[in-house]
Amino acid sequence: MSVDKSVSLNKDRSKRERRKDQHEKVDAGWIQQREINEIRIDNRIRLDQYNQDWYSRGRSSVVVLLWWLVQGSLFRYSLHPMYGWRRFLLRLFGAKVGKGVQVRSTARFTYPWKVSIGDFSWVGDDAEFYSLDRIDVGSHCIVSQRSYLCTGSHDIEDESFGLITRPIVIHDGAWIASDSFVYPGVTVGVMGVVAARSTVTRSVPDGEVHAGTPAAFVKPRFSKAAEKAGVASKGEQPKAELGAAERLSK
Repeated sequence: MSVDKSVSLNKDRSKRERRKDQHEKVDAGWIQQREINEIRIDNRIRLDQYNQDWYSRGRSSVVVLLWWLVQGSLFRYSLHPMYGWRRFLLRLFGAKVGKGVQVRSTARFTYPWKVSIGDFSWVGDDAEFYSLDRIDVGSHCIVSQRSYLCTGSHDIEDESFGLITRPIVIHDGAWIASDSFVYPGVTVGVMGVVAARSTVTRSVPDGEVHAGTPAAFVKPRFSKAAEKAGVASKGEQPKAELGAAERLSK
C-alpha cells in the first residue's frame, strides 16, 4: 500500500472517529439533560382543590342555562340581516346595546349581562366575548371575526389553579382585527387598532396601532396630515384651510 493511500485511510478513519465521538457526546448530553429535567419535575398542581365559590356569574344557574339555550338556537340560527332581533335578545338578557349595533349570529357571549356595546359598533362572525368580568365596548368600534376578548384566566403560581378575572375596555372608534386575542385587564384606547392575529397583553394607547405576539407599537393610526384634516372637518380651522387640509389627507 502506498504512503498516500495509507495517509488517506488514516484521515478517513480519524474523521469517522471524530463524528462518532460527537454523536456520543450529543446523545450523552441529551440523556443527561432529560434526566435533569425529569429530576426537576415535581407536580404540585392540585385541580381537586380548585374552588371558585367566591365568583359570581351575576345571574342564577337557571338564567345562565336559559341564555345558553337561546344563544345556541334563536340567536345562532337567526338570518344574517336580523341585527335588530339579536340586539333584542342581548338586551333581554341584560346586555347594554346601543342603536345601530350589528352583531353577527355566530358571535358568542358567555354572560351578556356583563357586556355593553356602544352605538353603531360591529361584532364579526365567531367573535368570542368571554365575559366572566365586564367587557365594555364603545361606539363606532369593530370587533372583527374570530377575535377573542378574554376576561378570565388562572393563577399559574397557585397550586389550585385559582381563577382570575379582569375587565376589558375598548374605547370609541377602536378596531380589534381578525383572530386577535385580548388578555384580561386590557384597555384599548380611543381609535386604537389591534392588527390581525395579535395577542394583546398590555393596554393600547389612544390612536396607536399595535401588532404581533405579544402586541407592540407599530405606528400612529393617523398621519399628521390626516389629523389636520380631522381638526378642519370639525370646524376648528377657517374655511380656506379646510380645503388645504383635505388635499393633504388625499
